[in-house]
Amino acid sequence: MPAARTPTLPAGPTLPVGPVSMKPIGVRAERPNVTTAASEAEGIAIRPVEEADLLAVFRIEKASFDQPWPFSAFERYLDEPTFLVAVDGTKVVGYVVADLMPNHGRALGHVKDVAVHPSRRGEGIGTKLLERVLAGLRTRGANSVKLEVREGNETAIAMYRSFDFQYLRTLPHYYNDGEDALVMVADLT
Repeated sequence: MPAARTPTLPAGPTLPVGPVSMKPIGVRAERPNVTTAASEAEGIAIRPVEEADLLAVFRIEKASFDQPWPFSAFERYLDEPTFLVAVDGTKVVGYVVADLMPNHGRALGHVKDVAVHPSRRGEGIGTKLLERVLAGLRTRGANSVKLEVREGNETAIAMYRSFDFQYLRTLPHYYNDGEDALVMVADLT
């Protein structure tokens, strides 16, 4: 994943709508299969990452992305309170990395990376991770949060929409393979 780029969030109640059809901010979308996903994700614990988890996180990263972060990137975020892992017993099955950045004097949350082991997708683990990290960012003072997602990653986009993320803009050729990224934002207040 390339280095994060910080957008300047526009003032005003409405964000521009781009290539992905979005609902107005403040209208909660239905989460697909939320009942099934929630029941399947039972028994999954979400907790802060520990140094001993980093190898498992890195393995999930490599299994999930054509452009994986280097191991050192995860080491840099080790002390970040919003670097969380999903564990089933003692096995790490997913993770999320997020932090805060200044934005016109207000804290802006940034979800930098999220992945679930390929064999565990569709169980609601990603949803649990995103719920916890957004709560953590809100607790730390973020009023809004942003993320970048591959334009073609319809599964991730649908999950983000279910958390009221809205399309802000497109970053052309963001990924090494030339695919565009969509910048999506959500209000946490």
